[in-house]
Amino acid sequence: MRTRSLNHSVYQIQYHLVWGTRYRRHFLKPESVKKEFISSAYAVEKKYPILHIETINTDLDHVHIQIEIPPSITVAAVVQKIKIESSIRLKKKFKFIKDMYIDGSIWSVGYFVSTIGLDEAKIKRYIEWQGKKDSGKTIKLGFS
Repeated sequence: MRTRSLNHSVYQIQYHLVWGTRYRRHFLKPESVKKEFISSAYAVEKKYPILHIETINTDLDHVHIQIEIPPSITVAAVVQKIKIESSIRLKKKFKFIKDMYIDGSIWSVGYFVSTIGLDEAKIKRYIEWQGKKDSGKTIKLGFS
């Protein structure tokens, strides 16, 4: 994971995002719809270069994204941008999706998010080590 910086902060933050299709309908077909969805997610990344999609994939009724989001932007805002952009593009390109969701978004309400980061045990050891006098012994904490 790379270290990024803003004007007044340095960070290493990645998230695992998951959300489903509305009514869990199976329309994310690998040969067509999936490709267009992935393309629309990368279009959001291109529009907002402060974001970085590490990896992205789908099943027939849900998506998984590993993404870097800076601390100055909320996860909810990023999910909203990707959902809106992809919903518009998929309904424009695929008539069957537009017909399936006449009344609104193609995505379910809400999403799952978890952070991806440094090993919790390493962080705990690092914090516990703070303020201790160096005894001359080398201790490997696992940080670069």
